[in-house]
Amino acid sequence: MWTLDELVDRVGRALAAEYAGAPNGRVRDVPDRRAIRWYRTIGLIDRPLGMSGRTALYGPRHLLQLVAVKRRQAAGLSIAQIQAELTGAGDETLAAIARVPADLLVADGPEPDPVARPRFWAARPAVATQVGPPVGPGAPAQMGPAAAAQVGPGAAAQVGPVERDVDSVAGAVRLGGGAILVLPGVPTEADRDAISVAAAPLLALLADRGLIETAENGRLP
Repeated sequence: MWTLDELVDRVGRALAAEYAGAPNGRVRDVPDRRAIRWYRTIGLIDRPLGMSGRTALYGPRHLLQLVAVKRRQAAGLSIAQIQAELTGAGDETLAAIARVPADLLVADGPEPDPVARPRFWAARPAVATQVGPPVGPGAPAQMGPAAAAQVGPGAAAQVGPVERDVDSVAGAVRLGGGAILVLPGVPTEADRDAISVAAAPLLALLADRGLIETAENGRLP
Protein backbone atom coordinates (compact mmCIF):
# COMPACT_ATOMS: atom_id res chain seq x y z
CA MET A 1 0.00 0.00 0.00
CA TRP A 2 1.08 3.57 -0.63
CA THR A 3 0.86 6.98 0.95
CA LEU A 4 -0.74 9.80 -1.03
CA ASP A 5 2.66 11.09 -2.18
CA GLU A 6 3.67 7.60 -3.31
CA LEU A 7 0.37 7.24 -5.18
CA VAL A 8 0.96 10.55 -6.99
CA ASP A 9 4.45 9.37 -7.96
CA ARG A 10 3.09 6.11 -9.43
CA VAL A 11 0.43 7.98 -11.39
CA GLY A 12 3.13 10.13 -12.95
CA ARG A 13 5.23 7.09 -13.83
CA ALA A 14 2.23 5.29 -15.31
CA LEU A 15 1.39 8.26 -17.53
CA ALA A 16 4.97 9.00 -18.57
CA ALA A 17 5.17 6.33 -21.27
CA GLU A 18 2.08 7.17 -23.34
CA TYR A 19 0.20 10.27 -22.30
CA ALA A 20 -0.53 13.17 -24.59
CA GLY A 21 -1.34 15.44 -21.69
CA ALA A 22 -4.45 17.45 -20.92
CA PRO A 23 -6.23 19.00 -23.92
CA ASN A 24 -6.10 22.48 -22.34
CA GLY A 25 -4.33 24.40 -19.63
CA ARG A 26 -7.21 24.08 -17.16
CA VAL A 27 -6.39 20.47 -16.26
CA ARG A 28 -3.20 19.22 -14.62
CA ASP A 29 -1.25 16.59 -16.54
CA VAL A 30 -0.61 14.71 -13.29
CA PRO A 31 -3.05 15.20 -10.39
CA ASP A 32 -1.69 16.73 -7.20
CA ARG A 33 -2.78 15.98 -3.63
CA ARG A 34 -5.61 18.54 -3.73
CA ALA A 35 -6.98 17.18 -7.01
CA ILE A 36 -6.96 13.61 -5.68
CA ARG A 37 -8.89 14.68 -2.60
CA TRP A 38 -11.46 16.35 -4.86
CA TYR A 39 -11.78 13.27 -7.08
CA ARG A 40 -12.44 11.27 -3.92
CA THR A 41 -15.16 13.72 -2.88
CA ILE A 42 -17.02 13.45 -6.20
CA GLY A 43 -16.72 9.65 -6.36
CA LEU A 44 -14.08 9.25 -9.08
CA ILE A 45 -11.76 7.37 -6.73
CA ASP A 46 -12.49 5.24 -3.68
CA ARG A 47 -11.78 6.24 -0.11
CA PRO A 48 -8.37 5.16 1.27
CA LEU A 49 -7.98 1.50 2.20
CA GLY A 50 -7.20 2.46 5.77
CA MET A 51 -4.79 4.33 7.99
CA SER A 52 -1.29 3.66 9.26
CA GLY A 53 -1.24 5.81 12.35
CA ARG A 54 -2.40 9.14 10.93
CA THR A 55 -1.41 8.45 7.32
CA ALA A 56 -4.01 7.45 4.70
CA LEU A 57 -3.07 4.44 2.57
CA TYR A 58 -3.98 3.66 -1.04
CA GLY A 59 -3.75 0.60 -3.28
CA PRO A 60 -3.72 -0.58 -6.93
CA ARG A 61 -7.38 0.23 -7.58
CA HIS A 62 -6.78 3.89 -6.66
CA LEU A 63 -3.90 3.95 -9.15
CA LEU A 64 -6.11 2.48 -11.89
CA GLN A 65 -8.85 5.00 -11.14
CA LEU A 66 -6.57 8.04 -11.27
CA VAL A 67 -4.74 7.02 -14.44
CA ALA A 68 -8.06 6.18 -16.13
CA VAL A 69 -9.40 9.64 -15.24
CA LYS A 70 -6.33 11.36 -16.72
CA ARG A 71 -6.46 9.28 -19.90
CA ARG A 72 -10.12 10.19 -20.38
CA GLN A 73 -9.32 13.86 -19.77
CA ALA A 74 -6.55 13.62 -22.39
CA ALA A 75 -9.18 12.30 -24.80
CA GLY A 76 -11.22 15.47 -24.24
CA LEU A 77 -13.97 14.13 -21.96
CA SER A 78 -15.46 16.44 -19.34
CA ILE A 79 -15.52 15.59 -15.64
CA ALA A 80 -19.26 14.91 -15.87
CA GLN A 81 -18.72 12.45 -18.75
CA ILE A 82 -15.89 10.76 -16.86
CA GLN A 83 -18.06 10.45 -13.75
CA ALA A 84 -20.81 8.82 -15.78
CA GLU A 85 -18.38 6.29 -17.24
CA LEU A 86 -16.01 5.52 -14.38
CA THR A 87 -17.91 5.95 -11.11
CA GLY A 88 -18.18 2.45 -9.64
CA ALA A 89 -16.40 0.86 -12.63
CA GLY A 90 -14.85 -2.59 -12.08
CA ASP A 91 -11.12 -3.26 -12.02
CA GLU A 92 -11.16 -4.87 -15.48
CA THR A 93 -12.77 -1.81 -17.04
CA LEU A 94 -10.36 0.53 -15.27
CA ALA A 95 -7.34 -1.58 -16.24
CA ALA A 96 -8.36 -1.56 -19.91
CA ILE A 97 -8.59 2.24 -19.93
CA ALA A 98 -5.61 3.01 -17.68
CA ARG A 99 -3.08 0.58 -19.21
CA VAL A 100 -0.88 0.77 -16.10
CA PRO A 101 2.36 -1.28 -16.27
CA ALA A 102 2.08 -4.40 -14.12
CA ASP A 103 5.11 -3.55 -11.99
CA LEU A 104 3.48 -0.31 -10.81
CA LEU A 105 0.42 -2.20 -9.57
CA VAL A 106 2.38 -4.22 -7.02
CA ALA A 107 1.26 -2.92 -3.64
CA ASP A 108 3.67 -2.68 -0.76
CA GLY A 109 4.19 -0.65 2.38
CA PRO A 110 2.61 -0.67 5.87
CA GLU A 111 -0.68 -2.38 6.61
CA PRO A 112 -3.66 -0.16 7.48
CA ASP A 113 -4.78 0.31 11.05
CA PRO A 114 -7.57 -2.28 11.62
CA VAL A 115 -9.20 -0.20 14.35
CA ALA A 116 -12.40 1.37 13.05
CA ARG A 117 -12.41 5.16 13.09
CA PRO A 118 -15.33 6.71 15.02
CA ARG A 119 -18.07 8.32 12.91
CA PHE A 120 -17.82 11.63 14.79
CA TRP A 121 -19.84 13.43 12.12
CA ALA A 122 -22.88 11.26 12.95
CA ALA A 123 -22.86 12.07 16.67
CA ARG A 124 -25.41 14.57 17.95
CA PRO A 125 -23.76 17.80 19.13
CA ALA A 126 -23.88 18.57 22.82
CA VAL A 127 -26.29 21.29 23.92
CA ALA A 128 -24.33 24.38 24.84
CA THR A 129 -24.97 25.90 28.27
CA GLN A 130 -25.51 29.65 28.18
CA VAL A 131 -22.99 31.56 30.27
CA GLY A 132 -23.26 35.24 31.02
CA PRO A 133 -26.01 37.80 30.39
CA PRO A 134 -28.99 36.84 28.19
CA VAL A 135 -28.76 37.50 24.48
CA GLY A 136 -31.78 38.40 22.37
CA PRO A 137 -33.73 41.24 20.76
CA GLY A 138 -33.30 44.40 22.82
CA ALA A 139 -30.38 43.03 24.84
CA PRO A 140 -27.34 45.34 25.04
CA ALA A 141 -24.36 44.48 22.84
CA GLN A 142 -21.57 42.71 24.70
CA MET A 143 -18.11 44.13 24.01
CA GLY A 144 -14.67 43.31 25.29
CA PRO A 145 -12.46 45.95 26.96
CA ALA A 146 -10.41 46.56 23.81
CA ALA A 147 -13.50 47.09 21.66
CA ALA A 148 -15.10 49.31 24.30
CA ALA A 149 -12.00 51.50 24.42
CA GLN A 150 -12.09 52.00 20.67
CA VAL A 151 -15.84 52.69 20.43
CA GLY A 152 -16.07 54.88 23.47
CA PRO A 153 -18.73 55.19 26.18
CA GLY A 154 -22.30 55.45 24.99
CA ALA A 155 -21.51 54.67 21.35
CA ALA A 156 -23.34 51.87 19.54
CA ALA A 157 -21.28 48.76 18.84
CA GLN A 158 -20.70 48.08 15.15
CA VAL A 159 -20.83 44.37 14.36
CA GLY A 160 -20.02 43.00 10.93
CA PRO A 161 -18.03 40.33 9.08
CA VAL A 162 -14.26 40.43 9.31
CA GLU A 163 -12.54 39.51 6.05
CA ARG A 164 -9.40 37.45 6.50
CA ASP A 165 -6.98 35.76 4.17
CA VAL A 166 -7.75 32.08 4.79
CA ASP A 167 -4.27 30.95 3.80
CA SER A 168 -2.80 33.14 6.55
CA VAL A 169 -4.76 31.28 9.23
CA ALA A 170 -2.46 28.57 10.59
CA GLY A 171 -5.29 26.22 11.55
CA ALA A 172 -7.28 26.51 8.29
CA VAL A 173 -7.78 23.30 6.27
CA ARG A 174 -9.32 23.51 2.79
CA LEU A 175 -11.64 20.51 2.42
CA GLY A 176 -12.55 21.02 -1.23
CA GLY A 177 -15.42 22.68 -3.05
CA GLY A 178 -14.74 25.94 -1.18
CA ALA A 179 -15.37 24.41 2.26
CA ILE A 180 -12.83 25.42 4.91
CA LEU A 181 -12.28 23.96 8.38
CA VAL A 182 -10.64 26.29 10.93
CA LEU A 183 -8.96 24.59 13.89
CA PRO A 184 -7.55 26.08 17.10
CA GLY A 185 -4.33 24.11 16.58
CA VAL A 186 -1.96 23.87 13.62
CA PRO A 187 -2.49 20.58 11.68
CA THR A 188 0.40 18.65 10.16
CA GLU A 189 0.26 17.27 6.61
CA ALA A 190 -0.68 13.89 8.07
CA ASP A 191 -3.48 15.57 10.03
CA ARG A 192 -4.75 17.15 6.80
CA ASP A 193 -4.86 13.74 5.09
CA ALA A 194 -6.79 12.20 7.99
CA ILE A 195 -9.20 15.16 8.10
CA SER A 196 -9.78 14.84 4.35
CA VAL A 197 -10.74 11.17 4.78
CA ALA A 198 -13.10 11.87 7.68
CA ALA A 199 -14.71 14.88 5.94
CA ALA A 200 -15.69 13.01 2.76
CA PRO A 201 -19.28 12.18 3.92
CA LEU A 202 -19.81 15.79 5.02
CA LEU A 203 -18.60 17.15 1.66
CA ALA A 204 -20.86 14.73 -0.18
CA LEU A 205 -23.82 16.02 1.86
CA LEU A 206 -22.87 19.66 1.19
CA ALA A 207 -22.53 18.93 -2.53
CA ASP A 208 -25.96 17.25 -2.61
CA ARG A 209 -27.48 20.36 -1.03
CA GLY A 210 -25.68 22.72 -3.38
CA LEU A 211 -23.68 24.36 -0.58
CA ILE A 212 -20.20 23.85 -2.10
CA GLU A 213 -18.68 23.99 -5.56
CA THR A 214 -19.34 20.87 -7.62
CA ALA A 215 -18.40 19.37 -10.97
CA GLU A 216 -21.13 21.28 -12.75
CA ASN A 217 -19.57 24.70 -12.22
CA GLY A 218 -16.31 23.76 -13.94
CA ARG A 219 -14.02 24.74 -11.06
CA LEU A 220 -12.33 21.38 -10.69
CA PRO A 221 -8.57 20.83 -10.61
